Amino acid sequence: MIRRTLRVVLAMLYAFAGWKHIVDPAPFLRITPAWVWAPDAVIFWTGVAEILGAAALVQPFSPRLRQAAGIGLALYALCVWPANVNHMMMDLVRPDGGWGMAYHGPRMIVQPLLIWLALWAGQVIDWPFGPRGKPAG
Repeated sequence: MIRRTLRVVLAMLYAFAGWKHIVDPAPFLRITPAWVWAPDAVIFWTGVAEILGAAALVQPFSPRLRQAAGIGLALYALCVWPANVNHMMMDLVRPDGGWGMAYHGPRMIVQPLLIWLALWAGQVIDWPFGPRGKPAG
């Protein structure tokens, strides 16, 4: 029940973020590292990927599709981490400190948790709640 609830919550967060990427790309473009090629297209397609991943994560028909969504969303969270680091670095050098470490510190900590949650909610992994393997002996 907890996994299902968190799966729905995660899907809602990704669906909302995907929608925001598509309808209001400006904030995402501002934090996109300069080395990203075709940032407008990247932001649009990441929004599409978030929405599709969210839909696949909560669909009830195919456990394999749910697992693929979990893997895809975990990889997505890993791939956008450079934008989050870039945003933090840009903010911290601003004269006013931007959002500050009170925002960016937890955000950096949450990113690996999002990666884990996508894998766990997608039923790719059971750790740390599942069996730990065979006992020695």
